Amino acid sequence: MNNDIFPCLWYNDDGKQSAEFYCKIFGGAITADTPVVLNIDLFGQKFMLLNGGPYFEKNASVSFMVMCETEEEIQNYWDQLESGGVALMPLDSYPWSKKYGWIRDKFGVTWQLNLNENIGNQKIIPTLMFIHDNNGKAMEAMELYTKIFPGSKIGNVLKYGDGVGEENHEIPENIQHAHFEISGYSLFCMDNSYDHQFDFNEAISMVVMTNDQEETDRLWNSLTSDGGTESRCGWLKDKFGFSWQIVPKKLIQLMSDPDQEKAQKVVQAMMKMQKIVIADLEEAYSS
Repeated sequence: MNNDIFPCLWYNDDGKQSAEFYCKIFGGAITADTPVVLNIDLFGQKFMLLNGGPYFEKNASVSFMVMCETEEEIQNYWDQLESGGVALMPLDSYPWSKKYGWIRDKFGVTWQLNLNENIGNQKIIPTLMFIHDNNGKAMEAMELYTKIFPGSKIGNVLKYGDGVGEENHEIPENIQHAHFEISGYSLFCMDNSYDHQFDFNEAISMVVMTNDQEETDRLWNSLTSDGGTESRCGWLKDKFGFSWQIVPKKLIQLMSDPDQEKAQKVVQAMMKMQKIVIADLEEAYSS
């Protein structure tokens, strides 16, 4: 599994409580603990929690599918996530799963718990919901992402016409559920016609750690082309409005320097950038 790609969840100063909550539920560990950034490990997967302030609220356009091996495991997670949370689809038996539930926890993160004995090496799989102007574009998004990232592939694809059909007012050729991988990291996606009161925003993004400037430039240019938008500090939105952070590993190395003055110069330089430029970080570090 590729831990150079991982989700980032945005918080308004309650990231630490959320980190402790998830580590307790899923048996994880906090691996980095600062006032702004926390990293946690859940089942060998990295998650970043960012105390960024009251600017963005997490919503169900990006949820996290937890692949569970037993009904008891699902029930255990559900009972804990339900504390202060809201069930979006009750824990029950459905045509596609013997045991399944969709829930928003007290921190605004949504989880899909699914019984699947044939779990791979990635137990938690981010799931992107393509709605409103993006409805019907899940296949286009998968094709774009798998083209951009090396070592990628589209897996199983279930269209509404193959399964639920038109009784849910969904277009038959749209994606009901699909699996794809980018550089070995698994994601799910789906189209949905319901007029949800939310859409993709910066509250849930994907971080990609890059090895050099060439990789940084290629990913940045590919994801911002054809309707994407550049933001600051390595953040961007692709043409579907989904947020990515393209972060050179060198940035983390320089920011972690024990010489606080040097590290702070790097942070100050990074704050002025859109795309991260490694040479400019190194110049700031050495100045």
